[in-house]
Amino acid sequence: MSVERGLPSRPGLPPVPAPGTLVVDTQRGDRVGEFRGVAGPYWSLRPVRGGAEWEADPAHVRPADAREHLHAATAIANRRSAGEWL
Repeated sequence: MSVERGLPSRPGLPPVPAPGTLVVDTQRGDRVGEFRGVAGPYWSLRPVRGGAEWEADPAHVRPADAREHLHAATAIANRRSAGEWL
């Protein structure tokens, strides 16, 4: 078992991202979330637009691409301009 950033990762799985990194859960229809931490064998992700965190299997998580980063940044800016707290 290797350790990245002090957190264990299973062989064959992506390395554990830094908190706040945007990732995509491919098991949930390519849902974009912000990496929050490790919860047992799962990764805890937070929706970019707010809402309840969910747990994702790291085997089905990939880094967000440039388009997904832009979409998330736009959603955050729109919520802030409307006076919503994220």
